[in-house]
Amino acid sequence: MNQENTKVLIIGSGPAGYTAGIYASRANLNPLLYEGQQPGGQLTQTTEIENFPGYPKGIQGPDMMNELREQCERFGTQIRNRIIESVDVTSRPFKCVDERGDIIMADTVIVATGASAKYLGLPDEEKYRGMGVSACATCDGFFYRKKNVAVVGGGDTACEEALYLSTICHKVYLIVRKDYLRASDVMKRRVSEKENITILFNCNTLGLFGEDGVEGAKIIEHKGTDREQIFDIEIDGFFLAIGHRPNTEIFKDKLAMDSEGYIETFNGTQQTSVDGIFAAGDCCDPRYRQAVVAAGSGCRAALDAERFLMEH
Repeated sequence: MNQENTKVLIIGSGPAGYTAGIYASRANLNPLLYEGQQPGGQLTQTTEIENFPGYPKGIQGPDMMNELREQCERFGTQIRNRIIESVDVTSRPFKCVDERGDIIMADTVIVATGASAKYLGLPDEEKYRGMGVSACATCDGFFYRKKNVAVVGGGDTACEEALYLSTICHKVYLIVRKDYLRASDVMKRRVSEKENITILFNCNTLGLFGEDGVEGAKIIEHKGTDREQIFDIEIDGFFLAIGHRPNTEIFKDKLAMDSEGYIETFNGTQQTSVDGIFAAGDCCDPRYRQAVVAAGSGCRAALDAERFLMEH
C-alpha cells in the first residue's frame, strides 16, 4: 500500500476529465487523473463525431479521446488506468483509495465520472452498437437522414429525441411499452401532430436484425395477453431514450445529488456541496449530455479548483 499527495485528483476521463487535466496541468497543479472503468468515457463507444468544434471533417470517437488524452499528458497530467473506489469527504486533504489499496491524499477533487445510458438488455444492442444502435439522437441522428428509425421510450426525453429525428429522418417509430406516454402534455401533442412519427403503444422490442448493421426490429405487441402479436418494422437506426444513470455511486450520501443521482453544483460554479470537491461532465448534467458541454465544465472545474487552492 502506497500513499501520495496531490493538489488535484481528477476521477474519470472523457471530455470533462481530460479537459480538467489540461487546464489544471497548465496551471502547474500537477494533477493526477484516474481514468476509471471506461477510459475515454462514452465517446469511445461512438463512431464518427461531427458536432465537436475543431473537427470540420469529423473524427472517430476513440480517436478524439486519444487526442485529448495526449494533450492532457503533454502538459504533465499523470494518468492512471485505474479506479478510485472510495473517497472520504469528511476532512481535507481528502483520503482517496484506489483498487489496489493505494491512498491518494488530495487537496481538491474533480469528479468527472460521467453517466451511462440505460439499455434494454438485449444481446442485439451490443451486437449492433455503433452499427445502428445509439443512445444519443443529437450525436448520431445525422447519419440517418431520410432513413427510417425507431426510438424506445415514453417520457419527455424519448419524445424530444423522436421530434428531433423527425426533422431529418423519413419515418420515426416511437416504441412505448405502456398504453400512454409519460411525457408532458405539450410533448405528447407535438409528437402526435408529427405526420412522420408513428407511436407503437403496448409494444416491446424482442430483437434487432440485419447483415452489416440494423435493418429492422422485431416487436411484440400486447405481450402476455390474448391480443399478443409479433411483427417487424424496417429501420436503419435504433435509439434508446429510457434515461441515463450517473456514475456517482461512490459519492452517495457524501455529496448533494438530485433524485436521479446527478451531483448538484452551486453558485454558478462546479463546486459541490463539499468545499474543495468539484464536479464536471455528465455526472452533474442531466440536461445536455454533450461532449462540448462536458469539456467546458471540465475547464470550469479546473479553474474553480485553482482558485480554491489559491484561497486556501
